[in-house]
Amino acid sequence: MLELSTSLLNAYRAGSFMSGPGIRLTSPDEALAWVNQRGFAYFWPIKGILLPSLWAAVAGDRPVADAHDDPGHITWGWKDGALGKRRWYYAKVLRKKATLISLETAPYFYALSENYGNPEEDYLMTYREGRLTMAARLVYEALLKEGALNTIDLRKAARLTSKQSDSEFNRALETLQADFKILPVGVAEAGAWKYAFIYDITAHHYPDLPEKARAISEAEAREKLAGLYFISVGAAQIKDVQKLFGWSPQICARTIKRLSVPDGGLLAEPVGISGEAGSSGWLALRELVVGSG
Repeated sequence: MLELSTSLLNAYRAGSFMSGPGIRLTSPDEALAWVNQRGFAYFWPIKGILLPSLWAAVAGDRPVADAHDDPGHITWGWKDGALGKRRWYYAKVLRKKATLISLETAPYFYALSENYGNPEEDYLMTYREGRLTMAARLVYEALLKEGALNTIDLRKAARLTSKQSDSEFNRALETLQADFKILPVGVAEAGAWKYAFIYDITAHHYPDLPEKARAISEAEAREKLAGLYFISVGAAQIKDVQKLFGWSPQICARTIKRLSVPDGGLLAEPVGISGEAGSSGWLALRELVVGSG
């Protein structure tokens, strides 16, 4: 079995995650370049998910600080400052958590969504087939009718203002974001906290996104996204791919097979991680396995 050393893997991740000493991101432009290089990353680190995050790339490999004046929270301003400027794609996507996606990579995600080219009609098909709740439909239709709205006005337009509808409304926002139907495009001084996201229809804010995604097959999209994932993390198990993207075991197996063809494939498998018990059966970038000797 091929083997990858733990030290080499950790050094590789420290570089791609920007979490090693002395290699922090220090400006919005550096953050944009990093997201473009990674393809996609989390805004915050998510427990149990192996993926780079903007927080760690700025603050280092440590828990997100509770203190609002922690220097690492400069990322909040960078994120809010980029909303609506089409520097990257930001929404709750992977596992319905805040995700930063490069504009080059966004069409590959969109190609896997339940959007087929007509934002005025696609959602109705999803709703009729039981994959969209009534609350999500009301939220989406409110944005279709009114245009971009802040969270407070959106709840009113969707007729979801009661206390009992809090969870329905929040789940609707998450579901619609995860399927690339809506996204935050700004911040308004609204509500008790004078801070509320402004949401818009994805296909209205990025009108070229559906057309760019149209030529990408589902297999091609999955291969691209899984490839970017391994380029970020260096090595992982197939269960990590399933957990992040929510793909079935069969789809994951087919995708990995295409990425690990014997001659020139991106990945090598199976790989063991030296010094770790029970670490066989991993997949790793071929270049790392070769480099590890």
